[in-house]
Amino acid sequence: MNELSFAVPLWVWAAVTLGIGVMLAVDLIAHRDNHVIGFREAALWSGLWIAVGLGFGLILWAWQGGEASSTYYAGYLIEKALSIDNVFVFALVFSFFAVPDAYQHKVLFWGVIGALAARLVFIFIGAELLQVFFWTAYLFGAFLIWTGYKMAVSKDEEVHPDRNPVVRLVKKIIPTDPRFHGDKFFIRVSGKRIATLLFVVLVAVEATDLVFAVDSVAAVLAITTNTFIVWTANAFAVLGLRSLYFCLAGLLRRFQYLHYGLAVLLAFAGVKLILSETPVGKLPIPLTLGVIAVTITVSIAWSLIATRGEGGEGGDSGEPASRTDHPATGAHASAPSDPHPPEGRRS
Repeated sequence: MNELSFAVPLWVWAAVTLGIGVMLAVDLIAHRDNHVIGFREAALWSGLWIAVGLGFGLILWAWQGGEASSTYYAGYLIEKALSIDNVFVFALVFSFFAVPDAYQHKVLFWGVIGALAARLVFIFIGAELLQVFFWTAYLFGAFLIWTGYKMAVSKDEEVHPDRNPVVRLVKKIIPTDPRFHGDKFFIRVSGKRIATLLFVVLVAVEATDLVFAVDSVAAVLAITTNTFIVWTANAFAVLGLRSLYFCLAGLLRRFQYLHYGLAVLLAFAGVKLILSETPVGKLPIPLTLGVIAVTITVSIAWSLIATRGEGGEGGDSGEPASRTDHPATGAHASAPSDPHPPEGRRS
């Protein structure tokens, strides 16, 4: 595989990781009061995270040149596009468990930390496999093409977050109270530590994100196996996932055709990865950037034009609807039929 390679000192890894940690801490402090995040606040935070992500690409350009920078931007764009699909599923989970708006940010915050950890592991394992065993490029490529196909054709599949195997396993292992207790993940009852429903929601979010982590890491590895670029592209895209959720939660129904664009991107990444181990070789980064930008633009524009005049159920506040359809799968989830106690419901 024709691969972009440059030395990354240990202190650079440490500095970037520390910077990510500081940004997470700032975000946590800014939302420590569990206030409901409206559209305007979410949009400001989203703009900040996007600016940080784009700014890092400029740092790469000054440090390692245009090829490293453009490769990073290609990975960042495809990861950012795929993260929109995360938003749809997170909305399903929150809707199904009727999570109060004020607690959703805390779940997403810890969910992002788990997502970053999972992606870091997958990146190093995937990159090592691609470097050592050339034939894994065909396996990863075929997986991405298959995933893109499933995303394009799957529909009418009802999602039940409480039936997730990981969620069910946690419920069996850890004593669980089926109610919300403020923003607490655990409480003590008669001296015994008990998980709350909010912890179950966190587990459901983490479990569903594992699937996205495999897809997104494989897609960026199709662009480059440079672990530093793959990690930073994933990290800076995922950092803005919480704000992106609150921006788009009330507008999800307008992105009816976005899943076709994401399916094309996954299939394109798969083809690109397979071609890298053939006489064709690695496709040029400018071509990759062009395909990603055009695909995202066309699928979003197509969705917005087709749903012109339709508003999200959450209105301008950006609040999620009580029932959310998943455009990528046609799936839907409704709140449980048994109502939660007053503290577990949104007023």
